[in-house]
Amino acid sequence: MVSSITINKVRGRDGLVIDTEAMMAGPNDLDFVPRLSLSGGRLTISSGNDGSELASTDLEEEMLLLAERDRSAELRVKFIVEGMHGRLTHIHPIIADSNAKKLAESRWKTTLPIEFE
Repeated sequence: MVSSITINKVRGRDGLVIDTEAMMAGPNDLDFVPRLSLSGGRLTISSGNDGSELASTDLEEEMLLLAERDRSAELRVKFIVEGMHGRLTHIHPIIADSNAKKLAESRWKTTLPIEFE
């Protein structure tokens, strides 16, 4: 189960795009079923398993028009695992190009329908 979700940015391109970060409980945690709902001017991301609210934000008028027009939004998620994606204390440089190694970050992009309340 996702322990928390942070909404970084909401923008309108061809449609509504929501950039988020999801903090997962562990590396084998695969239980993530997001749902989008819009009530008034407030967009809410909730869990599809138990219905709990994970994150919410207020939308500007332009974003509301895009949401009502398309009735869907593109959700971009960057998954972070507690204890794995912090600061590296021992940097191991790659000798060939003199860059430090980084931990892999998984990203996910999907289009979800918006439920209007």
